[in-house]
Amino acid sequence: MEILKLLGILIVVVGFILKLDSILIIMVAAIVTALVSGIDVVTFLQTLGSSFVSNRSMCTFIIVLVLTGTLERNGLKQAAADLMAKFKNASAGLIIGIYGIIRLIFGAFNISVGGAASFIRPIVMPMAQAIVEKDGHPIAEEYLEQLKGMSSAMDNVAWFFGQVLFVGTSGMLLVQSTLADLGYQVELIDLASVQIPVALIATACAIVYYFLKDKKLAKKYAGGAK
Repeated sequence: MEILKLLGILIVVVGFILKLDSILIIMVAAIVTALVSGIDVVTFLQTLGSSFVSNRSMCTFIIVLVLTGTLERNGLKQAAADLMAKFKNASAGLIIGIYGIIRLIFGAFNISVGGAASFIRPIVMPMAQAIVEKDGHPIAEEYLEQLKGMSSAMDNVAWFFGQVLFVGTSGMLLVQSTLADLGYQVELIDLASVQIPVALIATACAIVYYFLKDKKLAKKYAGGAK
């Protein structure tokens, strides 16, 4: 009966109601669905493997998110704040700029180390906030919100210009194919070499801008929250 193929959904619902282990629930539901659908073990494993490979980026994102949450729960933010307390002349703008450089370098190798959820919130922001509060005064709410926006913007700029330095990205292939349609035959390495100064200038401008903006905000909110 076709309705038996929906048995996996029932298992998931009941499992979550009973608050059982999530991974176990999903695996049992998948196996039961495969069995009642007449799928043999080999085909089931092949389907499972191909689905994992085709969605590996999402799987990696989920793993990193869970790992970051676990580390944050066990003192990652406090460790980042304690580290910044040791630096006397550092500023929030400097931290954001350093993060931008790191993001750009890793982006050039198409390695997504960073992001609002996995890096800015648990690491960059606690560092920036600790520097602002090193004199013992709590940070102003508006100042904190500005730092959040600056950090996210720096992330976007560095990642946007950094990832197109990698010759294997879809963006580079799109540009190459578009130019080919217009009659211009170019190599991916040539496109990357042209993009290098653009990426460096864009990131440098963003770093300088946010550094100066942080200086202005620090002066405005000197003495703590207002």
